[in-house]
Amino acid sequence: MLVDLLTREYPPEVYGGAGVHVAELVRALRRDIDVRVRCFGAPRDEPGTFAYALPAEFDGRNAALGTMGVDLLMAGDVAGAELVHSHTWYANFAGFTAKRLHDVPHVVTAHSLEPLRPWKAEQLGGGYRLSSWVERAAFEDADRVIAVSGGMRRDILRAYPSIDPDRVEVVYNGIDLADWAPNPDAAAASALGVDPDRPSVVFVGRITRQKGLPYLLRAARRLPPEVQLVLCAGAPDTAEIMAEVTALVDELRAERDGVVWIDRHLPRPELTALLTVATAFVCPSIYEPLGIVNLEAMACGAPVVGTATGGIPEVVDDGATGVLVPIEQAQDGTGTPLDPERFVADLAAALERVVADPARAREMGEAGRRRAEQHFAWDAIAARTREVYAAALAG
Repeated sequence: MLVDLLTREYPPEVYGGAGVHVAELVRALRRDIDVRVRCFGAPRDEPGTFAYALPAEFDGRNAALGTMGVDLLMAGDVAGAELVHSHTWYANFAGFTAKRLHDVPHVVTAHSLEPLRPWKAEQLGGGYRLSSWVERAAFEDADRVIAVSGGMRRDILRAYPSIDPDRVEVVYNGIDLADWAPNPDAAAASALGVDPDRPSVVFVGRITRQKGLPYLLRAARRLPPEVQLVLCAGAPDTAEIMAEVTALVDELRAERDGVVWIDRHLPRPELTALLTVATAFVCPSIYEPLGIVNLEAMACGAPVVGTATGGIPEVVDDGATGVLVPIEQAQDGTGTPLDPERFVADLAAALERVVADPARAREMGEAGRRRAEQHFAWDAIAARTREVYAAALAG
């Protein structure tokens, strides 16, 4: 079987969970089938991988137009593939077009949904209407839609009710358990400004509305003074969200020490060192289809305090591998907490409970590692993906 996998992100140009997923999925799939990767960006040296730069004619225009231009170039080169598999709206138009142009099945993996990310209009302007149209058209036309969690599957069927539920399959994100493992390198943590002898709460994520970082920064004001807050946070969606986060960090630093903000992409050895030394990992997202960062933290032995939304409850076993924070959310697509102060208070209380009992935190972290091993290994994820390919080819 020859599959063309279509994606915006691919190493070394990876900035989010979808890119991590694609890289690991390709590596696992290539053990059994022929996979060509078509991605955005600079040329890659990897065999079977083809990169596409933004055509010069789109420079300075709305970013969504440039995305669609790259997608058309990708679609034109798909000839010979037996199936195309697109990831995120950035590549969905390529898959949608390739299906018609080359008469091949199209599989879509849903890592997020545009109707549930209305704040993207802040970033894309009118391009958000284009991205929303692309996603809807691709999903409704796809031969199979892969949801990365049961929660995501429910969201897909609610957002796009015309899709046949039998065409929507759940295939979890996975984790490379060799690459993501406990790394007790206290010196590496110290070099990043973290005291390994003090308790710490670690956040990893982009600065975007869905990640809930402003709620965490407000909750952190209630943490015991000895607890460090470590923010591995960059790539802001907009200047506005960056300004809001910066102001909240400044306020927090005026009240307490131990606030460490790392705004660069950390190499894996440094990140695993931080996750290993963490007393708790925190995921305050208000929208999270699954949350690969939670799997990464669990694989490194960190207990996870996460919002009980989206696919997070399918990853975090409440009370066993971490703590789920309840949230009541607006149903207008924003996911905004109906009672923000209650959510902040509940998040702070959950973090306090975990950091107050380091021995119990270590037990939950060890249980999280076992859960990652048992349910989220890439071999199993790749096998399920091949089953979806077979179903799409069968019609």
